Amino acid sequence: MSKYKHLAKEILHNIGGVENVNSVTHCITRLRFCLKDETKANDDIVKNMDGVVTVMHSAGQYQVVIGNHVPMVYADICEIGGFANESLVKEEDTAPKGAFNKVIDIITGCFQPVLGPLCASGIIKGLNSLLAFILGESFNGSGTYAVLNAIGDAVFYFFPIILGYTAAKKFKVNVVVGLIIGGALCYPAIQADALSTAGKALGTLPLVGDYYATFMGIPFVAANYTTTVIPVILIVAFAAFVQKYAKKWVPEMLQNFFVPFFVLIISIPAGLLFIGPVVSFLTSLLTDGFAAIYAFSPIVSGVVIGFAWQILVVFGLHWALVPLAIINVTSLGYDTILVGQFGTTFALVAVVLAMCMKMKDKKKRALAVPAIISGIFGVTEPGIYGFALPEKKPFIFACIAAAIGGGVFAFLGGRQYVMGGLGIFGIVSFISESGDATSMYYSFICIAISMLVGFVLTYFFWNDRSTIDTNNIVKSKDSVDKVMKDSILSPITGKVIPLHELKDDAFAQRALGDGVGIIPSDGHVVSPFDGTITTLFPTLHAIGITSTTGIELLIHIGIDTVQLNGKGFTAHVKQGDSVQKGQRLLTVDLAEIEKSGFSTQTPIIITNSKDMVDIIPTQQKDIKETEELITVLF
Repeated sequence: MSKYKHLAKEILHNIGGVENVNSVTHCITRLRFCLKDETKANDDIVKNMDGVVTVMHSAGQYQVVIGNHVPMVYADICEIGGFANESLVKEEDTAPKGAFNKVIDIITGCFQPVLGPLCASGIIKGLNSLLAFILGESFNGSGTYAVLNAIGDAVFYFFPIILGYTAAKKFKVNVVVGLIIGGALCYPAIQADALSTAGKALGTLPLVGDYYATFMGIPFVAANYTTTVIPVILIVAFAAFVQKYAKKWVPEMLQNFFVPFFVLIISIPAGLLFIGPVVSFLTSLLTDGFAAIYAFSPIVSGVVIGFAWQILVVFGLHWALVPLAIINVTSLGYDTILVGQFGTTFALVAVVLAMCMKMKDKKKRALAVPAIISGIFGVTEPGIYGFALPEKKPFIFACIAAAIGGGVFAFLGGRQYVMGGLGIFGIVSFISESGDATSMYYSFICIAISMLVGFVLTYFFWNDRSTIDTNNIVKSKDSVDKVMKDSILSPITGKVIPLHELKDDAFAQRALGDGVGIIPSDGHVVSPFDGTITTLFPTLHAIGITSTTGIELLIHIGIDTVQLNGKGFTAHVKQGDSVQKGQRLLTVDLAEIEKSGFSTQTPIIITNSKDMVDIIPTQQKDIKETEELITVLF
C-alpha cells in the first residue's frame, strides 16, 4: 500500500466523497479540487490531518495544501477515486462561476502539468549559460553546449504542442487533436519568417502586419507561433465548441474519425485566420503595457510584484502572471515582470528563521527547520501556512522584505532569461544565453536584502505569545494560588462521558484538543462563559467561542452531523457576537439527529489546551446547563 493512501482516503471522505468531486488537479504543493458542493467539505478535519498544511477556497477551487509530496497524494487520490480513468471524466461544465475565476481555472489547468518540466528545462538552460560564462567562447561551439541547449530550448520552441495537450485535457477535447493543433502552429511553412522569405521571392505585398498568405482566397496575417502560449489555448477552446456540435450532428458510428475531421478542418483555419492574429495583437499590447510600467519606474514595478506575490500565492492566483512572463521570455528573450518576486522565498525563509530562534516551543522549532529548507528551494507554503500567516505580523514582514528586495533588483536592471527553477535554483535563470551574468550578481543582492530585512523586522518586532513558559509556574500545593484558574460551565444538560468513549477518532484521540463529551438530554445550547463567538459553522452543527480570559472552546453537537446541512439546528447568535454565560446559542432537534442515523454525542473541546497547565473535568455523571463542567489552570 502507498505511504499516502490512507491520507488520500481521508481527504476524499471529508470533502464529500468521490461523488462530490467534479475534477482534481495539482500544482507544486496543493491539490486543487472542483467540488459540486463545497459545503459538504469539512475544512476543520481536513486541515488538521497529519500531512495537510491547510485548506484554501480560491478561484472556484477547493485547495488542499499538502507540500512537496503532493504528486504522491494526487496519484493515490486518482487511483481511489478513479479520476485517472479517462472514461470517468465528467462531461458537465466544471469551471467555477465568475469570469475571473474561470480565467484563473483555465490558466492553472493548462500550465500546472507543464510547470515541473518547464522549471527543469529552465535549470538546464541556465546551467548551460553558467558553463558558457565559466568556460568561455570555446564551450559555445561544442557539442555539449548544443545538446544541453536543445534540451533547454525544446519546451519553449514546441510550447504550442505541449499546451495543445494540456489544454485539450482541460477542455475535454481529444488529446491527439490538441497535439495536432499545437503541431500546426509550429509547422515551419506557416511561420511569419518563412512566409516573409516566400513573399519576397514571389513579390507579394504586405497586408496588415508583415506578410500574408491566403486560405481559400481569405488572407491572414502571419505570425511566429512556435514560442507562443495563449493562441493555442484559445484555439483548443474553440475546438471544444466545434467538437460539442460535431458529436451532435455526426452519426455515432462515424464519430471516431469524422468528429476529429470537422474539429481540425474548422478550428485550425479559424485559429490562423482570426484567433491567432487577434490574440498576438492583444498580448503584444499587454506586454507593452507592462514594459511601459517598468520603463516608468522599475522600482515601483519590483516593489508591487514583490509585496503582492506571497498574497497571490495564498489565494493560488500567482498563476495569472506566469503566462505573461513566458510571453516576454519567448518574444523579447528576457522578462522583467517576475524579477520583482525573486526575493519572496528568501524573505520568508529569513522570517521563519527569526521566528524559530525566538520560539519557546521545542516542537514548533523542530517543525520550522523543514519549512526553512523547503523555502530555500522555492516551496513556501509550509512557511506561509505553518508559521508566518497564522501570526500575521511575520507574514506582513515577509511581504515588506520581498518588496524592498524586488524593488532593488528591478532598479538595478535585473533580467530573467529563462523560466527556470524556484528558490536557490533560480539564480541561473538570470544568466543570458551569451554568458552575461550581471543579473545573476544582482540576484545575490536581492537575496541578501530580502533576507536581512525579513530577519531584522521579525526578530526585533515579533514576540512569541503562542505558548506559556511553564518553567516559571510553581505547581506545588503550597503555591497553587500562583496559577490562574478559570471555569467552563456546561453548555448542555445531559450525561458526561470521557473523550475516549466518543464515536469519532479525531475527538476520542484528542487530536483537536482536550475536554469532555456530553450526551444531551435536551436541545438547548448556552454559552459556557463570557466571550465572543469566533466560529459559527454554516451547517450550525458546531460553534467556537473564545472566553475573555483566552480559552478557545469548540462545541460540536453530534457526530458527523455536518451531513445534515443545518437541518434540525437553529442559531440564536451570529459569528462575531459577544455573549454572556448562560446566554442561548443554539436550539437543536435531537430527535431529528437520531432519526437521521447520527449520534448526539457532543464533544466539548478546548482547542488551545496545549497552552493550559491543567484541565480538570467534573466528576459528575449527570450535569445541567451552567453547572461547572471543566476547571482550567493556566
